[in-house]
Amino acid sequence: MDQIANPAPGFQRNPGKVITVEPFHGTVVVRAGDTIIASSTNAKLLSEPPYPAVLYIPFDDIDFSQLGKTEHSTHCPYKGDATYWSVLPAKETGKDAMWAYERPFDEMTEIRNHGAFYPSKVTIEATPD
Repeated sequence: MDQIANPAPGFQRNPGKVITVEPFHGTVVVRAGDTIIASSTNAKLLSEPPYPAVLYIPFDDIDFSQLGKTEHSTHCPYKGDATYWSVLPAKETGKDAMWAYERPFDEMTEIRNHGAFYPSKVTIEATPD
C-alpha cells in the first residue's frame, strides 16, 4: 500500500517547492487587546518562501472559548483546505483571524491540530528562548 494516501497536488506539479516546518524555540503569545487567545512553548515555524514565516500553535494551547468558527475557507495546493475562526474579543478586526488545516495533505501533517493567526488582526508576541 502506498504510504502517501492524500498527497499534495502542488508538490506533484512543482516538486522543487520547499516548505519547512520546525519547532519554534521560545514562547508565543497571541492577544486581542488584553485578552490572551493563545500561549505556547510548542509552536512550529512554517517557512514558505517568498511568503513571511508563520507560527502555528497547537490547538491545546489555544483558548477556543475566545473564538468562533466561520464559514470562510481557502485552499492551498500544498497544505490543503483551511478553515477559519474569528477572534471574538477583537470584534470586527478579529474576523477570520485564525486559520488551521484540520486535514492537511500528507506532506504537511506536522501542522495538523495547529492554528495560525494573522498579525494584522491580533498581537503576536514571539519570544525566543
